Amino acid sequence: MSKTRIYEIARELDLESKAVLARAQELGLEVKTASSGVDEEEAELLRLSYQDEATETADSEPAGETVSTEEPTEAEADEEADEPAEEDAGPESDEPVRVGGLELLEVPYGVTVAELATLMRRPTGALVKAIMAMGEMAAAAQPVPEDILGPLTEAFGFQVEVAEPEAEEAEEVVSLRTRVFEEDRPEDLESRPPVITVMGHVDHGKTQLLDTIRHANVVAGEAGGITQHIGAYQVTVGPSKLTFIDTPGHEAFTSLRARGANVTDIVILVVAANDGVMPQTAEAISHAKAAGVPMIVAINKMDLPEADPNNVRAQLTEHGIIVEELGGDVVSAEVSALNGDGIDQLLELIQLTAELDDLKSNPTADPEGVVIESNLDKGRGPVATVIVQRGTLQVGDVLVAGAVSGRVRAMIDDQGAQVKKAGPATPVLIMGWSDVPSAGDRFQVVEDDKTARSMAADALAELRAKNLVVPTPQERMSQLLEELRTADDAELRLIIKTDVTGSLEAIRDKVSEIGREGGKLTIVSSAVGGITESDVLLADASEAVIIGFNVRPDSKSRKAAESASVEIRTYRIIYELLDEIEQMLVGELAPEEVEDLLGVAEVRATFRAPRLGMIAGSYVTEGEISRGARIRLVRDGVVVYDGRVASLRRFKDDTRSVSAGFECGIGLENFRDIKEGDVLESYQLREVARV
Repeated sequence: MSKTRIYEIARELDLESKAVLARAQELGLEVKTASSGVDEEEAELLRLSYQDEATETADSEPAGETVSTEEPTEAEADEEADEPAEEDAGPESDEPVRVGGLELLEVPYGVTVAELATLMRRPTGALVKAIMAMGEMAAAAQPVPEDILGPLTEAFGFQVEVAEPEAEEAEEVVSLRTRVFEEDRPEDLESRPPVITVMGHVDHGKTQLLDTIRHANVVAGEAGGITQHIGAYQVTVGPSKLTFIDTPGHEAFTSLRARGANVTDIVILVVAANDGVMPQTAEAISHAKAAGVPMIVAINKMDLPEADPNNVRAQLTEHGIIVEELGGDVVSAEVSALNGDGIDQLLELIQLTAELDDLKSNPTADPEGVVIESNLDKGRGPVATVIVQRGTLQVGDVLVAGAVSGRVRAMIDDQGAQVKKAGPATPVLIMGWSDVPSAGDRFQVVEDDKTARSMAADALAELRAKNLVVPTPQERMSQLLEELRTADDAELRLIIKTDVTGSLEAIRDKVSEIGREGGKLTIVSSAVGGITESDVLLADASEAVIIGFNVRPDSKSRKAAESASVEIRTYRIIYELLDEIEQMLVGELAPEEVEDLLGVAEVRATFRAPRLGMIAGSYVTEGEISRGARIRLVRDGVVVYDGRVASLRRFKDDTRSVSAGFECGIGLENFRDIKEGDVLESYQLREVARV
């Protein structure tokens, strides 16, 4: 029996799809989205409900005088207005409040030495001396160390109360990075186009899909058919517009893909019907989930004879994506980007999803938005592609994005034409920046150039100050443990990477059994393979700890983790991994062995030597490799061998150590399976106590 979809009934009744969907759910019909289908009896019941409603409205039309609610409302308002007046009429007193003989003093979170001195009516120098006497150092403009704030104020006869940090911190950051806007009035809001991000594995047809929608050949201009940058495009479909962000699918551009997910309203996950879910598909799913946006699955390449869409849907369930056909709430469409089949259905699903989200913005407000990408163009100078999120940006507007200011000299749309203004959800290329702004920064329009330069200077100073006090991964881990130890509803987020599928399933099953009262453990992402920059990026965004089993981060991932203060913990024994996760969840870690990386070498060639066996002709890229040191062999991010350096030679001579920048021959103890491209990591273990 053919079924009628909710959005078709909404179109028939000239109503919004989301309203009809809500009515259907009130009537007890099993529907989850506007594209869900109902049989003819259920459809008729839904239509009758609106007919009955219309009849009741007509019968209840008042024949006589109407009842006004204005007088009671005014009376209630007067009563409410009188209440605060009575409270304000209380007795006034200039006497300070005292607690246990000490004067009660309220201070803001992060109070500086100079501010505290003013509040306590004491000389700043006296406070600085007292702080130094307590073994700490703090200048007048620096915050008072939290651990001595109580004893310090007590020494001056005060009992301190510290205000909650959230409001103070948020106000300070927003004042430098973005403008504080009052909530828009409902009458000022207008519907805006949705911003859609296309994600998926390399060569699954993302750019070809967008190319088919745009009726323009983008793929031909890309090197090797792989998208080299994020492009933003706006297309008109019927009466409405759609804004697309085309993100690259190659692993080298993972950070760009994550940035795309953070500015989008809807994610289109492109999966090839012949390949199914691939590693970068799983990464895209993790980033979309972290961004918390609706997802539409586009099963592409349906024109191929080996296409198997049902297999794709089954594989998606393993990553928590349940499509409607299998009883879930994620809509999907079978398409062929090559010949255009199913594209109309996909566009209809996009419009329905946007309609249900009721996307609106105020086009008359002060413009603001997000920088999608930026670069220094030889002919145009610093340029940036932005998406306007609020207000209407015009040529001549003065703007600031992070530590960069500018004036809009020209705006170019995705078709290459110059435009005078750009409204909400419109992508444009802006010329006129003083420098290249950072991708991901928010921009906003300000009154004049002086204000823009001042705000940019403040943002730059803030950025430099943060860079001076960036916590190490160990310090960030200590803060997390403290939170897990003291908070009532703490959450430990994990990203799990393993060498094989069997290990991954076993670890996921065991980790799901770990828990404590008032503590929550969440697996943000789990996959097979080495620890990549994408994992570090996701861990930084979701404040997660990366857990690796028999896998290692490469050089780029280690540096990215150090820069982002992300903790990476690797294990070779499952029970040790599970024990430490349990200890983390309760905020305690026993004394443990910490690994110090001594040196890294890349295997450039292999050869056999008499009495020594297989030798790895290597180039030392980091640190130093020493004879007899502990060493592991890593292949594609997976640990293949862990032992010691049996022999180390420079040319034909034995040597005790080889430093970075030199070539050498390395022999491994009781191991011969060495291949070109392998990575050798020399390390040592030392025991430390966790705080």
